[in-house]
Parts: sequence; C-alpha cells; structure tokens
Amino acid sequence: MFNAILAGASLLAGLYGPPALADEGHSHDAAPAPAAAPAIPRFAAASELFEIVGTADGTQLALYLDRFADNAPAAGATLEVSVGSTPVAVKEVAAGEFAGTLAQPLPAGVTSVTVMVDAGNETDLLAGDFDVHEEAHGAHPPRDGRALWPWAAAGLALAATALSLLRRAHARRAGGAA
Repeated sequence: MFNAILAGASLLAGLYGPPALADEGHSHDAAPAPAAAPAIPRFAAASELFEIVGTADGTQLALYLDRFADNAPAAGATLEVSVGSTPVAVKEVAAGEFAGTLAQPLPAGVTSVTVMVDAGNETDLLAGDFDVHEEAHGAHPPRDGRALWPWAAAGLALAATALSLLRRAHARRAGGAA
C-alpha cells in the first residue's frame, strides 16, 4: 500500500513543475495583440498579359497594374473599372498606379470587380472579388496560463488530502497511531 502512495505522490510531483524560462527571442508568452484597425479589403486578378491588385480603404480605391511577363508597371495604360455594377473613374497617379473614389464604402460580403485594360495595342479584361468580412464581435482574448493556477492549487490540495487519508488508513491497518 505504501508503494501505491509513494507512486501517487511521485506522479503528482511530476505533474507540477516550475515554468520553463527561455532566453530572449524564445519566449512562449502570449503573442502581442493584433492592431485594432480592421484589414483593408483587397482583390487580385491576373491574365497572360497583366496582373492587378486593388485595395479599398473606405471610399478610396487604389489599383496597381503590372505586366505579367516581367512584373514591370504598366505605365500609360487606361482602365475602365466597375465595382459591383457601378463604374468607377480612375486616373493614373504614377507608373502603373491608379486611384479613384467609390460612391460608398464596400458592404460586407463579396463584391465583384472588373477592370478593362487598354495599354496601346494590348487590351485585356481582368476580374476579381473584394471579400469584406464584418468585424468579429465578442472574440475571445488569448488565454493567460496564470488563470489556471487557482485550479492547479486546488487539485494539489485535494491530492494531498487524499494522500494523507490513505496514509492514515494504512497506519491503522498496520496497528500504529496516525
């Protein structure tokens, strides 16, 4: 019986140990909280001739057009853009960079985007989707392991009480005083 008690105590001692400490750069603390700002919606589309990436920050639309073959900005191109079913006027602000203004911010959900590219003797139609997610409400913050310490202490106290009771029962059977 004493061996069973000793094995139980060894098991409990093995389950509890001080936290491991890591040197700088190897911390296992909770990751820093992400920025509070929501992500800016974006879309991307590509063909054999061009590739385009677009972002919508509120009502500000930004487009970046490159040639697919060498990833060089498609300078001097003209674009006809539709977001949803609404045409959006855009103008080139730098080589391959275009800006425009949406009538209203994008709604939650998927909104289609079509871009007709005219770059000299090359024309192309590119299509993509803005996928706007509503902000997650009630998201759970990361758990801190220190919140479990009271439960661990209660478990150890319960195990110590059970061990003490088993030891007294064993002493009574052996004929000794507790």
